[in-house]
Amino acid sequence: MTRAAVLRDATAATGIGPFAAIQTVVPTGMELSVIDVGDLTALEHDIAAFASDSKTGLIVTASVFGGAHPSTIAEAAARNKLPAIYPFRYFVTAGGLMSYGPTLYDSYRAAAGYVDRILKGEKPADLPVQAPTKYELVINLKTAKALGLDIPATLLGRADEVIE
Repeated sequence: MTRAAVLRDATAATGIGPFAAIQTVVPTGMELSVIDVGDLTALEHDIAAFASDSKTGLIVTASVFGGAHPSTIAEAAARNKLPAIYPFRYFVTAGGLMSYGPTLYDSYRAAAGYVDRILKGEKPADLPVQAPTKYELVINLKTAKALGLDIPATLLGRADEVIE
């Protein structure tokens, strides 16, 4: 892969922060582009235009837009033969190639614990910020096959779930 695009929402911190982090780890010689989300028609066009080169990949960051349209994003990537990694497993169950990110179930449980503590009288400003502690790797072999990709056995062995 020589080119990667980051699909992000430039109006949200969840789009700007991860893009900055991705920029710091891009290998020398790899071109990094941005695809800003906001309009489905423009998104389809932007993904198709970016995918014109065969040595490309897509990194999808977390966003409200992405959460509302996981199937559309995954289908656009697949239609354009663009391997993509997503932040949450629901993109993979919608047909995306793979995801690596926090388990939403654990995040929701932690949020419920915070609500409980607040209802018992603790001040929200006094509660510590907690980062996710459990991450999962999910791979969709059907999508990999459709893209003509062979996923190494070592990566499959590390996956928390493999969808066949």
